[in-house]
Parts: sequence; structure tokens; C-alpha cells
Amino acid sequence: MSEPRVLVSVTDHVATVTLNRPDKRNGLDVAMFEGIIAAGESLAKDTSVRAVVLEGAGKVFCAGLDWGAFLAMGDEGGKTLLARDASSPANVAQRVGWIWQELPVPVIASLHGAAVGGGFQIALGADVRIAHPDTQLSAMEIKYGLIPDMSLTQTLLRLVRPDVAAELVYTGRVLPASEGLGLGLVTRLSDDPRTAAHELAREIATKSPHAIRAGKKLLRGAVGLGPKESFLLETELQLGLLGTPNQMEAVMSVMQKREPTFVD
Repeated sequence: MSEPRVLVSVTDHVATVTLNRPDKRNGLDVAMFEGIIAAGESLAKDTSVRAVVLEGAGKVFCAGLDWGAFLAMGDEGGKTLLARDASSPANVAQRVGWIWQELPVPVIASLHGAAVGGGFQIALGADVRIAHPDTQLSAMEIKYGLIPDMSLTQTLLRLVRPDVAAELVYTGRVLPASEGLGLGLVTRLSDDPRTAAHELAREIATKSPHAIRAGKKLLRGAVGLGPKESFLLETELQLGLLGTPNQMEAVMSVMQKREPTFVD
């Protein structure tokens, strides 16, 4: 029996999701698409999880679509990727990137080697991206006569100026993460992005789980809102936290100079 395409583990409130097809540079075939979505759906229901690290096994994060696998499927491959149901506005192809935004907790992508094509769009779905300086980044669909269609319109355009997005989409050029940092594609660089990602996730996991989730809902929900609506969202979410056991525990831990103990 072959190894699972995606591995999931949870330790001390931090989930690790590993793209696990290193012999194919974590190339996306149908099983990989299904595994990524299943991992995201499972973690969305796990109230013990406070942060997620998304990483790739082997030499790269993800080199994009496994063209050989999909060409071998003929028309069925395309039909599979375009299928959608009522659980999400995204189809199967889009959801491997978008599902990380659907998760109620922060997702940190650890990038190394390459995050190109579909792999680039999966990384863009994370809330934070920590990359090795030499990691290759590219929206390279134009190379194959296509456009990016794995949720990039809802992720890339939140991170960079429209003209920057245009250059990346129209040329498909490959750039190092060191350049991506300046453009806003990467949150920060690290010579050991996996360790850095896990350190950040563990730090987040020490905070109130309800405040973590409200914070993500605030940052996601405020995009595109005007001042009135975004301010109302701030108030609504804050009222849901004020005076709750976890919020009071956060206050008391600061006053008593001790580590807090939160309930999920």
C-alpha cells in the first residue's frame, strides 16, 4: 500500500499537515487534492487545534500539478477538479488553496525548494508564509497556456498591488523568496523555515483559543468592508470575548505573572 498523500498530526494544540509525495516533488494528483481537502476539513472540526503548520516532505514544498497523472485520466481529471458542493464556494481545485482560509485558526506555511503553480496557490492560502531565501515562487500557469484557478484571485490580490499580480500572472516568471519578501508574497525568511514555522505555531498556541479564532475571523471578514461595517465587526467579535472564562484567565495570568491555562 502506498504512503498517504497527506500526513496530519496534532501535538500540544499545533497541527502539522505534510504534503507527502516527495518522489514526485509533492505534485498534485487527484489523491493529493482529496487528501489536502480531507485534512483541512478534519482540522476545521478539531477544537483542540489552535494553529496549523503546512509543509512539504522532501526537497520542495510543492511543484504544482502532476500533469502526467491528469493527462492519463483524460476528461475525468478536469471534471474532478471542477466539481463543487454546497460546503464551500470553491471547487476541488480551488479548495486546496482556499481551505486554509476556511479553517478557523491561523495556518503557517513552511516553504522550501519550490512553491510553484498549484503549490504557489496553496501557499498563498496560508495566513503566514515563512520561506527559505532560495525557495522558488511562481504563478506559472501561463507557461501551459492557462490562468491560475486555484483561489489566487482571493489570496494574491490581498497581498500585492494589482500591477505586481499582473506581472506575475502574465509572465509566470520564477522568483526567489528573497524577492518575494519585498513584494509581500512571503511574511519572512528563514534558513530553517520548518523550525521557524513550528516555533511561531507554538507561540500562537499559548494564547486564548477563542481570541485566536476571533482574530482570524476579524482579519478575514474585514477584507473589502468599509469603515462602518469593519468597525461593527470588531465590536461584535470583541463582545463575544469580553468576560468569558478564557478572557478572564488571560487577564489574571498577566496580573499574577504566570502562564495562562485555557480551555478549548
